[in-house]
Amino acid sequence: MRYALAILICLAASSALAHEVRPAYLELHQTSPDAYEVLWKVPSLGDDLRLGLYVHLPEGCSNVAAPRGAFSGRSYTERWNFRREGGLSGGTIHIAGLSGTMTDALVRLERLDGSIQMARLTPDAPSFIVEAAPRPAQIARTYLALGVEHILLGIDHLLFVLGLLLLVSGVRRLLATVTAFTLAHSVTLSAAALGFVHVPPPPVEAVIALSILFVATEIIRRHRAGPDAAPTLAQRQPWLIAFSFGLLHGLGFAGALSEVGLPQTHIPLALLLFSCGVELGHFGFIAIVLALILAFRWLSHRLPAHTLAPQRLATIRLLPPYAIGTIATFWLIQRLAAF
Repeated sequence: MRYALAILICLAASSALAHEVRPAYLELHQTSPDAYEVLWKVPSLGDDLRLGLYVHLPEGCSNVAAPRGAFSGRSYTERWNFRREGGLSGGTIHIAGLSGTMTDALVRLERLDGSIQMARLTPDAPSFIVEAAPRPAQIARTYLALGVEHILLGIDHLLFVLGLLLLVSGVRRLLATVTAFTLAHSVTLSAAALGFVHVPPPPVEAVIALSILFVATEIIRRHRAGPDAAPTLAQRQPWLIAFSFGLLHGLGFAGALSEVGLPQTHIPLALLLFSCGVELGHFGFIAIVLALILAFRWLSHRLPAHTLAPQRLATIRLLPPYAIGTIATFWLIQRLAAF
């Protein structure tokens, strides 16, 4: 019973690919009272296929030159210039096609005076009105929500955390393990986002899948080992394993952040809020899992004894790590094939 939640999560994850949902990014840079430069990044679906998302600017805008587009990495990028008499203030920017997707669009408008307006457009709200004066809280709210969204949609990160919860017993050991994972991915997220570390995404994502497979294997080994078996390093020092793999997961977080970029005049604030959003989602997931495990444990004590016979319980305990390991193996093969 205590593993029912883990099984449900694994089954849900099997029908989804990690990092499948990536935001689009629109950057508008004002170069004169009536002129703007545009950068438009859309997630690509292959070498020459992109999401059908298109920018609709306010009425009165006229392109100075035709857009220049190219595929690069996992994105399709367009650049162009346009003019609008009186500027964009009061106009509505709409992302056509966003309502039919599961992704978001992050919009950043930088004015001549250096002030910035940020907006996060969603399928339910694909438009926004350009303000005459920006609100400083917009950057905080936008990047905080982006961090929460990324961790909750990052099924591979959640499966790794779930594996740690199943591997580690005891409150102190669990706190130490979770803290080590948090510190590790915070370090590499910051270093990569600030440009001190650069690792190509494909190897990072492959090793993240390998980390999930490793934790699943350790859970199975612990359940199958006899009481006299010597504990492995992961069982003796789970915080060390969490810290080591946490460094790699932080690079994965940084990869998602690089898809939309950081506002150059507010890099520390945006990075801090994105990290806080990741941690809010991370610890929220842990709290929900632990609460449901405790609820199932409480319920199991009130079930008839024959329903939880030792042999049946041992079988149930092996289902989650096998499910997690199977999904991780699929991801590992898929990501290695993408090299």
